Amino acid sequence: MRRIRRDFAVTACVCMIAGMLAGCGNSDSTPKDPDEIITLRILENDTAKSKGYLDELLNAFNEAHKEEGIVAVDANMDEYSNLAENGPYGYGPDVIYQANDKLMAYASDKHILPISPEDYECAEYIPEQAWDAFRLQVDGESYTCGIPVNIQEPMLFYRADKMPENWETEWDDDGNGVADFFENWNDLYAYSKYLRDTDPSANKDSQYGFMASFNNLYLNGEFIFSYGGYVFGKNADGTLNTEDIGFGKGNAATGLMALRQMAGLMNEGCIDDTITSTRYEKVADGTYFCTVSTPDTYTLFVEKLALQYEDSGMSKEEAQAKAEENLKMVELPVRLPADGDLSRDSSELADGDWVESVVMGGVNGYGISSYTKYKDACVEFVNFATSYDMIKTRQEMLGIAPTRSDVSAESGDQTSELIFQSLSENRIYLMPSVKEVDQIWTPSQTLLGDVAKDSFRANSGETEKYKTVEDMQTALDGVSKNIYDAIYTLAD
Repeated sequence: MRRIRRDFAVTACVCMIAGMLAGCGNSDSTPKDPDEIITLRILENDTAKSKGYLDELLNAFNEAHKEEGIVAVDANMDEYSNLAENGPYGYGPDVIYQANDKLMAYASDKHILPISPEDYECAEYIPEQAWDAFRLQVDGESYTCGIPVNIQEPMLFYRADKMPENWETEWDDDGNGVADFFENWNDLYAYSKYLRDTDPSANKDSQYGFMASFNNLYLNGEFIFSYGGYVFGKNADGTLNTEDIGFGKGNAATGLMALRQMAGLMNEGCIDDTITSTRYEKVADGTYFCTVSTPDTYTLFVEKLALQYEDSGMSKEEAQAKAEENLKMVELPVRLPADGDLSRDSSELADGDWVESVVMGGVNGYGISSYTKYKDACVEFVNFATSYDMIKTRQEMLGIAPTRSDVSAESGDQTSELIFQSLSENRIYLMPSVKEVDQIWTPSQTLLGDVAKDSFRANSGETEKYKTVEDMQTALDGVSKNIYDAIYTLAD
């Protein structure tokens, strides 16, 4: 494995601050020695690796560039490997695929190179909102440090063949052809409660409604952001103010009362990662009516459901077709009760009794390491990886919501359009693209899991911790303080 000289790392950092966008890591794409092979180490996410997409991408790129002396290989590292620690010593990847918060945290500390969007063929097909997720402000100048691939938000996954037979008459009060429990959280709560109340199994563990691991801010942010909470505030010029930490702002405490209430219809798997790790098979076997995940996990749900159909006697081809027909992915319900009480009958609530849900979202894309010796070759790789053909292949193999408008339009999949529409309507809170965001996850997610646990404390003989909105407010303010201390007070 090659080692990068320390003087190169320093040069890369100075280049970025000076805004010399084309001057950093600018080795030629083709070797000076005709016998030299340029090897690019590519770090992709685990799903792309496990589903075979990374192999597909590497093989296609290497075939297309076999005459140029450029070879792309799997970096063979964990998807969350620390570029800041590994890069300076030559152990990091040349190209890294990650969510905007992680890539831009690296960019803030000069571990990712700024790029020129016009160097990439995909640029004209990608909305500005996606590019904005990878923009960095330094001394009044704006730099782009990532190339968008797909947009994410939490989605609801369910089996169409597990819908209640009477949903059109009993669960579609407005007659618009969409079940009420996909439109508002009170009906999702009501249907989940119905399934729990009518569970026919001896242990009462055979059917659940909505299921989620609540110790995950990204997948459950609607219980905070819909009620006026936020991560960081903004300065007058629109930049983020990382000193203003707003998990306890607005009526976020009320939102957490709703989360606590929803947890009461689940099992204790909602406290930790249990539901996250079992959601694919539990939706497939019908134990969970629906669960929450991101678009790029769609194929994992389909895969488990196809196996379920195969076990019932279908051929592999029939099972795959049936799974693709029945596995559905929709946005989370748009309405939450303003008072946080999910048990109220939705038919008795007026328009003013609701708040619109705001979920957390993000944009995944490619970044180029500041420590690469082959910037131009990296640009070639990223251009290839973000081409129409490869993004289409990625969509087909992984179920992503692509940022390339031509791919999403040609496929007929409206997921990307829906997500961008929600983003334009301010119903998606994009993960902040600053390094300080690294400090929000542990405190916030620990609290969310603890709030969920409160639903089970009484039955275990423990004292409940969050009985009132005031209890929730105190806890949220504590989270904001802990995050502030981690960023400023306790910083080295």
